[in-house]
Amino acid sequence: MKIINVAGARPNFMKIAPLMDAFAAHPGIEPMLVHTGQHYDEKMSDLFFRQLGIPEPDINLEVGSASHAVMTAEIMKKFEPVVLEHKPDAVLVVGDVNSTIACGLVAVKLGVKLIHVEAGLRSFDRNMPEEVNRVLTDAISDYLFITEPSGVENLKNEGVSEDKIFLVGNVMIDTLLKNKAKADESKVLDELDLNGVDYAALTMHRPSNVDDPAVFGRILDAIERVQNDMVVVFPIHPRTRNNLGKLGLADRVDAMVNLRLLDPVGYLDFLKLMSGAKVVLTDSGGIQEETTILKVPCITMRENTERPITIEVGANQLVGTDPQKIVAAYERVVGDNGFSPTVPDLWDGRAAVRIAETLAG
Repeated sequence: MKIINVAGARPNFMKIAPLMDAFAAHPGIEPMLVHTGQHYDEKMSDLFFRQLGIPEPDINLEVGSASHAVMTAEIMKKFEPVVLEHKPDAVLVVGDVNSTIACGLVAVKLGVKLIHVEAGLRSFDRNMPEEVNRVLTDAISDYLFITEPSGVENLKNEGVSEDKIFLVGNVMIDTLLKNKAKADESKVLDELDLNGVDYAALTMHRPSNVDDPAVFGRILDAIERVQNDMVVVFPIHPRTRNNLGKLGLADRVDAMVNLRLLDPVGYLDFLKLMSGAKVVLTDSGGIQEETTILKVPCITMRENTERPITIEVGANQLVGTDPQKIVAAYERVVGDNGFSPTVPDLWDGRAAVRIAETLAG
């Protein structure tokens, strides 16, 4: 079975790494790797490939950054000749970025089977571009590999045939467990003088949070309060950094003496930063999952989550962007020593192996 595996953006790399390993170990599967180039700078892409031991892509489409429509169209234009030339039995896409739906559409229109890894997740918020990508990719896929029980229920409710649905666990957790020991050796806490210090880790990149000055300002109200207690380490997404200046918020951030802005950091350093944090504040989907395994309290600054299992097992609090709710969640975390989340079923480091076994038949 010849499979073209697609990676496009930073969250994809952690998902594709264990799949490439599992396929390489399966004589019945011939894997090929296509990088769309959706994330193309050194920090976002090359560093992750090196750290995660992902083989060099067979093909890099080098699409680069653009609007949703232009990026999706460019990926489709460049991916179609690849599929026509290499004639795979299947195309595998992961997650919910523009590369996922773009390459999925190309495959299906050429009559090639489509595999979606991390299928079935739903925030039920169609204002999120990722939600649209997820729903559409699932609708056209032949194999749907699911990370958590909610995904199975969502797909059944959408009328998807049960013989396409496979609950296998979480490939992103495969990557975390494989790299945890290596991340523990990271010197990032020494470099930032954080050893033995209580600190919070912060990430923020969603347009709904960082493009609207009122919402961004409310979140900063909460961060102001947290940084009164402890250092807040903030590896800042380029979009978020640009908006600080554009929205007139840079002076507020500069005035917070315990808020430390960093350039984006590599996977291993960020894993180490999360592992040592007293609490993680985020609007990311993947970080909700990673903190669950690391057993670090997570506060999700969004109105919804497509990963409800993280809340069900007691690892994550969904609080929206009201500063009072964010601060209340933070105070619960720092005041409560009874934090003991459980690990979701099948989040055991073997999801990619299950996928390879299913596809190899």
